[in-house]
Amino acid sequence: MAYFERLTSTPDGGGRFRATEHTGGGWNPAEQHIAPTVGLVAHCLQRAAGGAPVQRLGVDILGTIGIDEVDVAVRTVRPGRTIELVEATVSWAGRDVVRARAWRLAGSDTAAVAGTAEPALPGRDELTPWDMSVGWPGGYIASLEVRHRDAGQGRAQAWLRSRQELLDGEDVGDLTRFLLLADTANGLVQGPERRGWFYPNVELTAHLFRAPVGAWVGMDTSVSWGPGGHGLTATVLHDEAGPVGRVAQLCTLRPLPG
Repeated sequence: MAYFERLTSTPDGGGRFRATEHTGGGWNPAEQHIAPTVGLVAHCLQRAAGGAPVQRLGVDILGTIGIDEVDVAVRTVRPGRTIELVEATVSWAGRDVVRARAWRLAGSDTAAVAGTAEPALPGRDELTPWDMSVGWPGGYIASLEVRHRDAGQGRAQAWLRSRQELLDGEDVGDLTRFLLLADTANGLVQGPERRGWFYPNVELTAHLFRAPVGAWVGMDTSVSWGPGGHGLTATVLHDEAGPVGRVAQLCTLRPLPG
């Protein structure tokens, strides 16, 4: 069973979808984890453009989402042959719960000047298999295969892949599989100082400078908590060939009741 089942399709690339138990969240297993929804909107935005890649995806989380049917509507905000901005809105129970915007930029041959200063991530075999569900409940976390290591105060490195498809009967491609996992970064650093705290992210912004390849996503994640109730999770994203971009998540920090 996949994270979602498609119920209807619309010409704009969206439609109605039914969430399955595999979307259950880490803070509340009766609500959806936002990660599969990020993958869903990425897929819908790509469908609207005939499979064109996305270089930047910004997702604002407007509210919690039940494990239920959701609607995704897509529109073009800024049309263009070389630069385009598109938007997807996810609605549940009569209200908008997620709004995502993606920039699509026409490509060209820049292989002669390609490069990055980002360091390589240790290979999967250098990290330890990690049952992430020991620290996080919910169907989404249980669906993941993770290799992980602590890399110092507030930092972790990991390789992840999902055991589930995004949608039954639809090939979503490497980019969507990659973006689906991006929100997981906020749960990779689990030091004792974070126990007893609620730190959900209210948004996610990913920038990619090349198209990712393969099912595994590498993450070099650093978590910073400020003194005024706010935090930032910042991650360099990798595939098995090297770095591909970054994702950042702004978090609100609150003590857990009790």
